[in-house]
Amino acid sequence: MSANTSMVTEFILLGFSHLASLHGLLFSLFLAVYLLTVAGNLLIVVLVSRDAALQSPMYFFLRILSALEIGYTSVTVPLLLHHLLTGQRHISRSGCALQMFFFLFFGATECCLLAAMAYDRYAAICKPLRYPLLLNHRVRLQLAGSAWACGAMVGLGHTSFIFSLPFCGPNAIPHFFCEIQPVLQLVCGDTSLNELQIILAAALIILCPFGLILGSYGRILATVFQIPSAAGRHKAFSTCSSHLIVVSLFYGTAIFIYIRPKASYDQATDPLLSLFYAVITPILNPIIYSLRNADVKAALKRAMQKMGTTQI
Repeated sequence: MSANTSMVTEFILLGFSHLASLHGLLFSLFLAVYLLTVAGNLLIVVLVSRDAALQSPMYFFLRILSALEIGYTSVTVPLLLHHLLTGQRHISRSGCALQMFFFLFFGATECCLLAAMAYDRYAAICKPLRYPLLLNHRVRLQLAGSAWACGAMVGLGHTSFIFSLPFCGPNAIPHFFCEIQPVLQLVCGDTSLNELQIILAAALIILCPFGLILGSYGRILATVFQIPSAAGRHKAFSTCSSHLIVVSLFYGTAIFIYIRPKASYDQATDPLLSLFYAVITPILNPIIYSLRNADVKAALKRAMQKMGTTQI
């Protein structure tokens, strides 16, 4: 087995190889989505960094979320574009491990960051008088740093664990990037124990932050329903709606993809689902936060007016 294992030095990402006639169209589509994703999230990062009206803790976390989305989509889409353009689908074993690490790193960090953002909304609505103290600069840095550290540990733990297992061939991954489940299918021998460990770890990193989010919004709902005026309740809900939409999109697909046995992996439908959370969700976040947030829209308007004045 060791001799065969040493032979697996690279993998082949099958991706959309069965749609060879559509590669040109797919390349144009994914390139447009990627450029818009990077531009939209970068715009939010710049706006929050430069606009004095966007300096509350909520926008501090939003800036980090946008930066995460740029990294998250950049881990997979450029390589996918390269494969669609050239037809070369090879990736080295170390390159596959590196891609898996960064994808898990950014994804797990976002899991934790969304929980921090839920706590921010809880503090703002349920503890408004103590809000500046509960989310002071030091606390914000600690929450953000903890999210990054958790992401790094998850990425390193999963990647080192999976790539320490024996790969005896075949080496064709039925996916467009090195996702955990399809890579795990290529491991030799009985992987039931390994699979269980991965599912438990994924459940821990996904469900624990999700539980904190649900707990925060449970307290938020209880507080909001005590607000006497309908206008006050609407304002409180509107400050949470964008975050709730992003949480639903992100956790809905993550729970379905990661917290299930390897045998349930479907080579036809799962890569399409992965497209949603790896490619589509990152472009939706800036749209959601821009269209549903009056402060962001006002900051964008001020920036455009300033650009117009400068050009004149």
